[in-house]
Amino acid sequence: MTELKPYYIGAHVSAAGGVENTPLNAQKLGANAFAFFTKNQRRWEAKPLTEKSISLFKERCQELGFSSEQILPHDSYLINLGHPETEALDKSRFAFVDEMKRCQQLGLKYLNFHPGSHLRALSESECIERVSESINLALLETDEVIAVIETTAGQGSNLGYDFSQISEIINGVSDKKRVGVCIDTCHIFAAGYPLNTHKECQNTFNDFAEKVGFEYLCGMHLNDSKAALGARVDRHHSLGAGEIGLEVFKFIMQDRRFRGVPLVLETIDETVWAEEIQMLRSFI
Repeated sequence: MTELKPYYIGAHVSAAGGVENTPLNAQKLGANAFAFFTKNQRRWEAKPLTEKSISLFKERCQELGFSSEQILPHDSYLINLGHPETEALDKSRFAFVDEMKRCQQLGLKYLNFHPGSHLRALSESECIERVSESINLALLETDEVIAVIETTAGQGSNLGYDFSQISEIINGVSDKKRVGVCIDTCHIFAAGYPLNTHKECQNTFNDFAEKVGFEYLCGMHLNDSKAALGARVDRHHSLGAGEIGLEVFKFIMQDRRFRGVPLVLETIDETVWAEEIQMLRSFI
């Protein structure tokens, strides 16, 4: 019988003062996983990571017991790997490669990103093809780091709100070992996947298993939703305080398929993150 991997539970912590502070911020929450931005997520430019920051980050991760499989960095919100305009697409691709290289420098395994938007100027299939091509180009310029596609709520012209779309993006990626998925519970619920009951959770995650496959699951964002089922609006809420309720989080903490990947809170009240982490642990 294979040994069960542990649950890695944490939150998206601040990198204020340098990325080297993120492991400390995660530890304060009693977390054994975390996410963070390697640079300002609302700006294109970023100063290169210093050798001091890189070595201190690695040192602290080692000291505090955070391996690369417990950390899920997130790229900039400005990047659109399916952009319909050549100049903007090139800018996004360059920025994405830079983010992948930053993860490489920090010894990290994953980079989580939103797949892209067609901005109503391309068909969905053309945009999906463009996203896959963007990933392929980034993988050629980098080593080892896995490009982790995040499921979206389908707000505006964002792609990735349907498991079939995620599957199509993966199908277009040449190196399947370096592509993965992050499921956001708020996003998939807002996209129309029901999660309120045990049976609904079973059906939704079986659908994911069938269309994408759990071998691609590299992390999760655990969020309740302010928006109703199928509203296609991305509004996070604290666990149990929104339209989803607690059943899905109990389901996740009792299903071995979710072990061994970072399960990261992005809920709206960071003052209760430590309590939410403990609550999730109590469901195991």
